[in-house]
Amino acid sequence: MRTWSAWLGVPAIFAILLTVVNVSCKPKSPKESGAQNPPAGQLPAQAKDAVKTDPNKVAVIVEGVKITEGDVQALIKPQLDMIIAQAKQLPPTMVEEYKKQLREQGLEQLIRSALLDKKVKDANLVVTDEEIVTKIREIVSNSPTLLPLDEVKKRLEQYGQDFEKVKQEVRVGLLRNRFMEMQWQGKTDVTDDEAKKFYEQNPKQFEMPEQVRASHILIKFDGADSGADPNAAKAAAKAKIEGLLKQIKEGADFAELAKTNSACPSAPGGGDLGFFPRGKTTPAFEKVAFELKVGQISDVVETEYGYHIIKVTDHQDAHAVSFEQAKADIISQLSQEKQAKFVEDYINSLKANADIVFPVGT
Repeated sequence: MRTWSAWLGVPAIFAILLTVVNVSCKPKSPKESGAQNPPAGQLPAQAKDAVKTDPNKVAVIVEGVKITEGDVQALIKPQLDMIIAQAKQLPPTMVEEYKKQLREQGLEQLIRSALLDKKVKDANLVVTDEEIVTKIREIVSNSPTLLPLDEVKKRLEQYGQDFEKVKQEVRVGLLRNRFMEMQWQGKTDVTDDEAKKFYEQNPKQFEMPEQVRASHILIKFDGADSGADPNAAKAAAKAKIEGLLKQIKEGADFAELAKTNSACPSAPGGGDLGFFPRGKTTPAFEKVAFELKVGQISDVVETEYGYHIIKVTDHQDAHAVSFEQAKADIISQLSQEKQAKFVEDYINSLKANADIVFPVGT
């Protein structure tokens, strides 16, 4: 199950404060460590011990606020569950190393969050429910066209997420971001000279391959995976897509038909898939998309996803992006890098001056 922080597509500040628990610090491979695999079916004792941790035991006290082992375990549970599930394939020493890393990272994240949240609280900042809901809709929609709120809630439920809990997590994230924006104001700006220097030193980043922008209508082979006759399911899907193609040829609006009929997540945006180069989509779809001229509509195209009608709305030949075209994106990227460093330095300064107590034996 995906965690909400994985959904968040977090900006620089969240990347530091909400994604610390990340098994990117690789422990040594079995070959490097010299450890032996445990007998098949035997769960290493270290993994079992992770479940037995006393949740009420105090892990750290930050400015008088207690953070318990239960808090840490709740934060790292998704990653810990994966480790336990894979324990039979991992050497016991590696399981222990993973577990130790996760706990350290989770504890560090909770300390950082506690220190920042105290500053945020003291600042008396406010975000409205409207701002929170809009941010959730932006995240879940993942397109310029925001999904209706009912659809957003439905999608969250599909990922096992409670809407009210998500609202609270997004509220915290927005408050933290707003507070940090106040701190770094005027300190993370990027000059034109800095942007130009980056552009000149990274020419390959601005070489663009041939791309097309396409919209499509997708009709899946409904019923093919539910025990129904797959041939009948395909025939029904084929009949439906051919009917839609007939309507388009007779003058029906492609985008409106996509909104009401397409089974692709792009449907709310009229089927728009944006620009994509060769090699980024399924071959049968790509072949047709790159053969069509701008404004042309394909016949029915079959892929492993179902039947498609494709409309090409734009085409770009391979080219180098000019500095003027890239300038805004470069400034945004460099600004985010400066902001990330600013947040890191700011949190470290809070830690350096904070009253952080680790109980004896932790």
